[in-house]
Amino acid sequence: MAGAGAGAVAAPGGGRPLIITEDPVLLDDLLRLCAAAGAEPHVHHAVPEQGGASGADRASDGTAGGVGWDSAPLVLVGDDAARRVRGAPRRTGVFLVGRDLDDPLVWQRAVEIGAEEVLRLPDAESLLVDRIADVVEGAGRPALAVGVIGGAGGAGASTLACALAVRAARAGERTILIDGDPLGGGMDVLLGGESAEGLRWPDFAASRGRVGAGALEESLPELHALRVLSWDRGDRVVVPPAAMRSVVAAARRRGGVVVVDLPRRVDEAAAEVLAQLDLVLMVVPGELRSVAAAGRVAAGVRMVARDVRVVVRGRCPGGLDPEAVAGLLGAPLAGEVPVEVGLPGRVAEGEPPGAQGRGALARFCDGFWQRALGPAQGVPA
Repeated sequence: MAGAGAGAVAAPGGGRPLIITEDPVLLDDLLRLCAAAGAEPHVHHAVPEQGGASGADRASDGTAGGVGWDSAPLVLVGDDAARRVRGAPRRTGVFLVGRDLDDPLVWQRAVEIGAEEVLRLPDAESLLVDRIADVVEGAGRPALAVGVIGGAGGAGASTLACALAVRAARAGERTILIDGDPLGGGMDVLLGGESAEGLRWPDFAASRGRVGAGALEESLPELHALRVLSWDRGDRVVVPPAAMRSVVAAARRRGGVVVVDLPRRVDEAAAEVLAQLDLVLMVVPGELRSVAAAGRVAAGVRMVARDVRVVVRGRCPGGLDPEAVAGLLGAPLAGEVPVEVGLPGRVAEGEPPGAQGRGALARFCDGFWQRALGPAQGVPA
């Protein structure tokens, strides 16, 4: 999108969008799209006066004070109102909306009012709902999304994913842990919260389009200061790729940290998740057979993921050091996680992985977040 230029008025994040139109059909469409995005807009016939509104405009938006052109976080200008908006101060977040696909002068009017984009309905409805929803949610910096996948069976990927989420939450990061492996036994079980109230993956199977980020977070079980999206104890093991894409995108929009426990088989649903991740950690047990298996897993992951790194778990008895393992797999080394004696017993007693800050697993996770999030946001050792 083109910027508004020097001296433009920056629109604040969050709040109610402003609609300017006298076209009743277009207004009905825009109100419907605002409702779909969970927004209650202000409606005006022309540029509202700063700090107030005319009697007609107050009747239209149902408020006593209206909203100023400068203060609205998003302005939707109907094509019918473009001439009435000319001369208003330039600012970001202005969109020209109409229905006539064959109007050759539409771009000229958009330039005259400083619009960032021209949106034609009905083709741009989905895009417009996303724009409006970003305003409602106060869209900011997306979450750092990290996936964890096992290079071989029993590699300990779920344990590492859980520990990463626990350590991030302990450091004060807004954290969502997503169980992307329907055959993994359930991340809520690993956290000791299989009976916790909240939604699971089957509840989102019918999701299409945009999922509200705030509603998603609030609907999930909260365990150990983080939110977790896991599987229930039912028979469903498939969530449509579109639902996977929508839910992970919603989790990212809340900011903070998103950790995803990935299945080893990269099917269409897993590919939707991988495409949204900033980084994938592939956990490889320190033995030659596992390294060979990890090569096949890495080939599938690299087809979608943009950044794959190796975490070696334990030492290879065949003389391979962690750097050599990463070299064989053709991926950077993210680190080594020693086998932690007593961890399985503590997990069985209800203590989640990473809960003890002094353990080898927790130290690895803390170091990882310090590097990934930066020194200013580092976690305590």
